[in-house]
Amino acid sequence: MEEVGLILQNTPNLKHKALLTVLYSAGLRVGELLSLKITDIDADHMRIWVREGKGCKDRLTTLSPHLLKLLRLYYQRYRPENYLFEGSAGHQYSSTSVRKVLNRASLKAGIKKKVKPHTLRHSFATHLLEQGTNLRYIQSLLGHGSSKTTEIYTHVSSRNLEDIKSPLDSMVSKSIFER
Repeated sequence: MEEVGLILQNTPNLKHKALLTVLYSAGLRVGELLSLKITDIDADHMRIWVREGKGCKDRLTTLSPHLLKLLRLYYQRYRPENYLFEGSAGHQYSSTSVRKVLNRASLKAGIKKKVKPHTLRHSFATHLLEQGTNLRYIQSLLGHGSSKTTEIYTHVSSRNLEDIKSPLDSMVSKSIFER
């Protein structure tokens, strides 16, 4: 989480910050990000519509109140007309540009390992898992058809293992062990 925060902090350009923040906070694939239209942001219900994601499936993902505030600032300044993130002449932003923006921010943040746009999606899933979000919800947010995909994709962190309590601890009174 700290490294994602550093990346976002080290992205001074508002458009670039908004772009990377959407990628992370909604757990999107880069192609899904680039296909987002302004109308896919549902502020009334605090969700983002992902249209024709992988497998040509539509899905919903979460819209953070912090992201919504950032997107409103971004929209006021840039006034995109069709796609949420547009390059020159109103065309779709390119995946190459997204990678360059992320690489620049990662270097500026002092992160030595290679960071790809998909790393932010993986971080989204991992951080939800660490916060105790049910794997089925993560599966739905990511648009995975199989829970097996989500289980592989969201590796179990040591932080999760430390928080797990044995069922014995909640079933047995401590007096049993005092004898």
